[in-house]
Amino acid sequence: MRAIEDHAFLWLLVGTSIAFGLIVWPYFGAVLWGVVAAIVFAPLYRHLFRLTGQRAGLAASITVLLVILLVIVPLMLIASSLVIEATSLYNSLQSGKLDANRYFREVGDMLPDWLRGLLDRLDLMNLDAVRDRLSQLFSQFLQMLASRAVTVGQSTFEFIVALGVMLYLTFFLLRDGSSLTRRIKDAIPLRASQRDALLEKFTVVVRATVKGSVFVAALQGALGGLIFWLLGINAPVLWAVVMAFFALLPAVGASIVWLPVAIYLLVSGAVWKAIVLIAFGMLVIGLVDNLLRPVLVGKSTKMPDYLVLISTLGGISAAGLNGFVIGPIIAAMFIAVWDIFTATRGAAEPGPSAD
Repeated sequence: MRAIEDHAFLWLLVGTSIAFGLIVWPYFGAVLWGVVAAIVFAPLYRHLFRLTGQRAGLAASITVLLVILLVIVPLMLIASSLVIEATSLYNSLQSGKLDANRYFREVGDMLPDWLRGLLDRLDLMNLDAVRDRLSQLFSQFLQMLASRAVTVGQSTFEFIVALGVMLYLTFFLLRDGSSLTRRIKDAIPLRASQRDALLEKFTVVVRATVKGSVFVAALQGALGGLIFWLLGINAPVLWAVVMAFFALLPAVGASIVWLPVAIYLLVSGAVWKAIVLIAFGMLVIGLVDNLLRPVLVGKSTKMPDYLVLISTLGGISAAGLNGFVIGPIIAAMFIAVWDIFTATRGAAEPGPSAD
């Protein structure tokens, strides 16, 4: 009889957990970023907690206010500028003021004969087809960004609600983080060593992903947008966002954007602009990753570049923008779980008999 009651309660536990997940799912992104913000800004909260005489509510309120001023407001300004630039470029393409085909044709004509011949022999260069396809993709990309202006206007209420949920959750996670952590530890049905190792790994990976990947990528994109603006290149905010996106991907980086632009400037006669862009890209944008990432991430969270690349792309494909964080976290937790399993199994296996 006891077994029946235990099984019934277990099914009740699973059922209520699934039902709760379905209720929360519409605000999954808000909950995710609320948890991420609480983990990333927890050291700042603890510092403010000491400065405010251990007043948890005041320290959490100041931390949330700083999140708004330092993160939310700049992101909203960048997003509005991005939509404006994308809309302007798309309208220029539609009206014929900006002829993408002409730019692609000029680039193709500037290629040396030996390179054109090599690409032709490899069947990699049908210039007309490539030019038309790139122009089409570029137009579709700009149209997608321009359409976001209408989408944002239609879903302003949902966005404000989700942002409010995120900030509200961040406040309580900061204020009550210690007690919530203890309750989570007590509820996880694992050995104490396994449970503590997993929670520590989760916290470390979240901070490393945001600081070591998202922050570094955002900084590289900002620097790229700055040099584009100084050199008078159109739509610097748009290209800054594109560079930040590619900077998230190992073995790709922001150079996939600024290097072709530098080559185009070089072959089109703007030699000094090309030299400045190449020097800035190599000495400033390129070194940001090498200098800051090891400091922000640390050796304990280092994952192979191929795993970071695959998990980031897979996360984006599965969860959109949230996948920037979800993908690497799942990959790191996957490694951590298998490491713990291997260590536990090795400790449990009996040693050789001393016969």
